[in-house]
Amino acid sequence: MRKNWLLFVLASFMVASQPNAQAQDMAKEKYRNKANDPVKDLPYDKKLKWADNLYKEGSYFNAMEYYKQLKQEQPRLPYLSYQLAECCYATRDYVQGAGYYQEAYAAGKTLYPEAKFKEAVMLKMSGKFDDAIIAFNQFITDNPKTFKKAKKRAKIEIDGCVMAKNSINAPQPFTLKNAGPNVNSAYTESAPYPLGDTGLLYSSMRQNQVVQVDRRNSEAYMSRFMVSTKQKFVDDVDSFQWALDFKDGDFNNPRAHIGNGCYSPGGDRFYFTRCQEEDSMRVICKIFVSKFEKNKWGRPTELGEGINEEGSNTHPCIAKVGKKEILFFSSNRKLQSRGGYDIWYSVYDPVKGTYRRPQNVGKQINTDQDEQTPYYDNRVNKLYFASNGWVSMGGFDIFSADGGPSRYTNLTNLGYPINTSADEIYYIKDPVGKPDAYVVSNRIGSYALKNPTCCDDIWRIQSEPKLRAVGKVVYRKTGELATESVVKMLDETGDMKTFDSPDGNFAFNTARGHNYVITADKSGYVSSRLNVNTNEVKRTDPDDDVEVTIYLDEIEKNIPFEVHNIYYDFDKATLRPESVASLDTLVNFMKDNPSLSVEIYSFTDGKGDNSYNQKLSRDRAQSVLEYLKNNGIAEDRMAAKAMGKDMPAAPNRTAEGKDNPEGRQLNRRTQFRIVKDDSKRRILFDSSKPGNIDDQQNLKVGEDNSPEEPGDSESDAIKPGSRVQ
Repeated sequence: MRKNWLLFVLASFMVASQPNAQAQDMAKEKYRNKANDPVKDLPYDKKLKWADNLYKEGSYFNAMEYYKQLKQEQPRLPYLSYQLAECCYATRDYVQGAGYYQEAYAAGKTLYPEAKFKEAVMLKMSGKFDDAIIAFNQFITDNPKTFKKAKKRAKIEIDGCVMAKNSINAPQPFTLKNAGPNVNSAYTESAPYPLGDTGLLYSSMRQNQVVQVDRRNSEAYMSRFMVSTKQKFVDDVDSFQWALDFKDGDFNNPRAHIGNGCYSPGGDRFYFTRCQEEDSMRVICKIFVSKFEKNKWGRPTELGEGINEEGSNTHPCIAKVGKKEILFFSSNRKLQSRGGYDIWYSVYDPVKGTYRRPQNVGKQINTDQDEQTPYYDNRVNKLYFASNGWVSMGGFDIFSADGGPSRYTNLTNLGYPINTSADEIYYIKDPVGKPDAYVVSNRIGSYALKNPTCCDDIWRIQSEPKLRAVGKVVYRKTGELATESVVKMLDETGDMKTFDSPDGNFAFNTARGHNYVITADKSGYVSSRLNVNTNEVKRTDPDDDVEVTIYLDEIEKNIPFEVHNIYYDFDKATLRPESVASLDTLVNFMKDNPSLSVEIYSFTDGKGDNSYNQKLSRDRAQSVLEYLKNNGIAEDRMAAKAMGKDMPAAPNRTAEGKDNPEGRQLNRRTQFRIVKDDSKRRILFDSSKPGNIDDQQNLKVGEDNSPEEPGDSESDAIKPGSRVQ
């Protein structure tokens, strides 16, 4: 088979037998960039053949260029849209890929029925979860008698979309930061391994520009071990110095891709992966070990005893599980496999220096898709790994499971922000200190040579203090808990999170550096508002809960409420500056209670005749309405009413018949009435949504969500999740 690893795959040694997209691209890039490229002037049929050959070779980026040229001549040909989509699928260009699949399906539904499924996958991985759910459901509906396995997979993907939305709505207390340009390059970085709290070992091609693949110049593009130490005396404790080649042993090899390093618990053995190119255009990965003897690292030797069997064997991780040393690794061997890449383990005998026959860790972990990059933390007795077979937020997500080495429980998706709609692999914790960690991801914000999500970077996971706003919604009159209300929390960016509260209690996870507004929504009531500010909280501060109470007042329609301190100058409708604060209070009231419609009443003092004051009050009411509209309140929720000099709030003249300036100022006033409570505008209670954010069951993977068994495949099934491989 062909190779497809250089740009975003091989450096992470995910799958070692895929089409070589970037190898071919880099070989032809220098030619294609020339102004006199003869291919662009070829006749349509010959250019199409050229593009198809590039696609078959795995040269997806070059193929895309020519398919786009062909599409200008035949814009409605579904074949071209589908081929462009497939190129995007292979290079993890999610947004563009979804668009091309949609075009192909619209123009050739019978030719490419699988395009709707793949469009849905691309939508999901670009974070458009609602659109993805619609597309997955359409795929299921449009194929009532075919694609049995793919339809079952579509339902799992829909569950993943729902879980992703819930998880983003209740994020875990972590922030993620790109490790920076001293560590990451435009090509892929992988396999972070912290060296205490001072440095980071990882694998990288260390290239920021296109290189030409040539075995005579293989050192220019072969992945190798790099090491970067943390910078001292800087405000950011997770800043890294410029990376250097790792020379603590003869591990790097100019003729092979090297990565996935880890030390044994005693530090006297170093395991790593060596991936070799073969003449058949395959790349095969094998696990090696080097022993520290006589004050130096010995020559690396290939592990035997069934560890390096057929296919590729990679991602070694050795750890103490109980009293035994266990070597975990991933392999795509066929015998006893559940499908794709599985996680395996072998017990190490420190006395004999031998390894037992590897065993599959079992169906509690492995699926018919791919499970990779195992990491075992014996401080909490958890196995962490990446999988695209379980319910995930995107493609590959990070999961944890209790137990080991062969029995596991409590399989859990780590949730947002560790996982995103993109691919996350290679999770590993710091050996000391807070539960900070590393993960490899192609999420937006990674350094990329091509499209924004083409390439993997190392990201730093920084643990945050767990901050929560915990409270209750009560009726102001009775003090009783308000049942079946929806609590809303809005930050300064406009991002809203909701909490469905059947019993009046609620809790929100909050993050440092934000100012939140919390209100409640219940039919027939208006809500008070409460501010929670976390701008002064530091990352080193302890966990903290802030207790809050939201009050609900029953709506009394047609009862006027006066908005104080809305002033106008004499004979003018222009709002005075000191009126703004009061009007902002009204803006907030309208935003906090989106179901309400109001009438705005404006009054004048007693000077002037009725027609004059009627017009003046109408202009003043309109000025209030315009202010609210300009601050985001829908105009159809408001009506301006002119009251003129009727219904004075204070005498315009004194008892002696003299002018009363203070009274006239009080009469130049504004009131509003609640005239409508439209339930359609409310955020209605929905018991199907997660209520309590502490109950993270939506991130647990149960038996009902188990993926398809390997034996359930059928000939027309579509295998998703190949972006990272």
